[in-house]
Amino acid sequence: MEKTSEKVRNIGISAHIDSGKTTLTERILFYTKRIHAIHDVKGKDGVGATMDSMELERERGITIASAATYCEWQGHEINIIDTPGHVDFTIEVERALKVLDGAILVLCSVGGVQSQSITVDQQMKRYKVPCLGFINKCDRSGANPSRVIDQLKNKLGHNAVAMQMPIGLEADFEGVVDLVAMKAVYFDGINGETVRVEDIPESLLSEAIEKREELIDVASMFSDELMEAALEDKVTDELLISAVRKATIARKITPVFIGSAYKNKGVQLILDAVTNFLPCPSEIENHALDMNNNEAEVILSNDSQKPLVAYAFKIEEGQFGQLTYVRVYQGTLAKGDTIFNVRTGKKVKVGRLVRMHANQMEDIGKISAGYIGTLFGIDCASGDTFVSRGFNLAMTSMFIPEPVISLAIIPKDSTAEVNMSKALNRFSKEDPTFRTYVSEETGDTIISGMGELHLEVYVERMRREYNAEVTTGTPTVSYRETITRLAEFNYTHRKQTGGAGQFGRVAGYMEPVIEDEFVFENKVTGGSIPTQFISACEKGFRNCLAKGPKMQFPVTGIKVVINDGQSHSVDSSEMAFQAAARGAFLEGYAKAKPVIHEPIMKVVVETPTEYQGAAMGSLNQRRGIIVAAQDEGSICVIEAQVPLAEMFGYSTVLRSLTQGKAQFTMEFFTYKQVPSSISEELVKKAAEEKKNVA
Repeated sequence: MEKTSEKVRNIGISAHIDSGKTTLTERILFYTKRIHAIHDVKGKDGVGATMDSMELERERGITIASAATYCEWQGHEINIIDTPGHVDFTIEVERALKVLDGAILVLCSVGGVQSQSITVDQQMKRYKVPCLGFINKCDRSGANPSRVIDQLKNKLGHNAVAMQMPIGLEADFEGVVDLVAMKAVYFDGINGETVRVEDIPESLLSEAIEKREELIDVASMFSDELMEAALEDKVTDELLISAVRKATIARKITPVFIGSAYKNKGVQLILDAVTNFLPCPSEIENHALDMNNNEAEVILSNDSQKPLVAYAFKIEEGQFGQLTYVRVYQGTLAKGDTIFNVRTGKKVKVGRLVRMHANQMEDIGKISAGYIGTLFGIDCASGDTFVSRGFNLAMTSMFIPEPVISLAIIPKDSTAEVNMSKALNRFSKEDPTFRTYVSEETGDTIISGMGELHLEVYVERMRREYNAEVTTGTPTVSYRETITRLAEFNYTHRKQTGGAGQFGRVAGYMEPVIEDEFVFENKVTGGSIPTQFISACEKGFRNCLAKGPKMQFPVTGIKVVINDGQSHSVDSSEMAFQAAARGAFLEGYAKAKPVIHEPIMKVVVETPTEYQGAAMGSLNQRRGIIVAAQDEGSICVIEAQVPLAEMFGYSTVLRSLTQGKAQFTMEFFTYKQVPSSISEELVKKAAEEKKNVA
């Protein structure tokens, strides 16, 4: 029997760190009979949660990579992606939300809306993902779901409405009141697998009636039928569910559910809510760009008979080859098909299709429109679009934040070097926010990422998965040398070794320039230097720029003018004039008062206004100059210019100063002179390191 996508739900589970995303997924898999035993995230049994399949995830008790799985609940097929909470792994959330139709925003009943909840909410807004709220950990002391609902309204701007009410809280949390069915629901059995429905306790009845009225008031704003029924006092459960569903899909309402995943309470009801309120693939409008028609937007149809459009949203190197996670938006992707990669224009033969359950695979014959699956052993990049022959549509690319922190990594020996390059090649392919390059100036291999934890995890994975022993250090700052005043030179190069010798005289002056790195001007008159040797003079001067005489740093911002010289009819040659230019450069440079310049970064810090002072103070401590600060609602944006040498480790400092609520971006701005008040130890150290590399 052909499955219809009406019964399919593609959902993500996103939240702040430690809100219980992975625990919730574990319970969902247990109740839908995908797994037969529950393992905890920080389990004492050493097994760890099903979705945290990486050894590092189990040790640290955090999610590092998003994991995909699927399950069935009351005739509906639910594809789930469990995402990390740490801002360092934000790309994992970004790419999951790009391909999902709905999401569950998990909030802690004690912590409420936290910094990462705000980031995740912004990502959901970016991709217009409808969501349900799930207030977890209602069994913890200090639990207050109604406060969290208020925060959802005030801090995130959601039209949040309670669908349930708790029966008891903290240690007395027993179950929930379903405000649609107006029943009390309890969860019995060893793991809460038995759902017991009873009448609402007398003590809670009046409050429940009041809350249901609130729910009907909010929902009736989006449904004329419900409004009429409410006026006539004829509200049915089906009518209420239909109105809430319609408003949720349009992102006008966020229905909020409560429970405790760890204590196995309320999870089955969130599964019901996923099937009742979140959209199926055909209810979401997806767009692609027509590459043959100036990238005009095309609306895709969720029809499995139409030409194929599939999007590769995540790439992972598995034990037996590359796994490519794809979402099929239109058409059908079947085993044996020949498909085309829009980015490369190459055709690809589909050999094997699998469905993932964390790190386990199950072979399938095809992936229809609206489904998520995995291609096996296909060479492509994250963000590629696959289409049928003669079709040229591309999905819009996901938002990729720029890396903010770098580290230098040095392999221990040649074996580690080979393994390290394999690891770096794989990691940069899998994770678009992880970049790597070799610094031309220092020869160091530099890795860049979203935060210190991000890079720390990759370095640890290099050691474990590739046996690449590496040491890390801050990358050497790219200092520059320049001159500060005009200086003249008049240098004669003379070398006699029997037979034809070498002779050349070069005279002129050098001066600082602001706009250009190097300017060469020829003002020689009367042929004192023959025209054919002028280019040799320029080459000689240029060759001196790579390593300045002062501290071996590259020279920049210098203008060289030659206005006189002398040649010899036999002994002058290109080589002689190159050598003369080199001598002239050294002579003039010594007189021109050379100084060291350092790179200055433009740093933009976004912080809640209550931490504005702390953020500004931290920039001032780092020799930063604050250029501007403006309030944008509850966020303050501070723009500053800070030396790169002072920015290492700043992400950790900023997060600790602002309870993780601030973030910053950094880009190169200009070079400025290192102030004399700063000890030149920093520069000398860099020069020493440079000599060692050389």
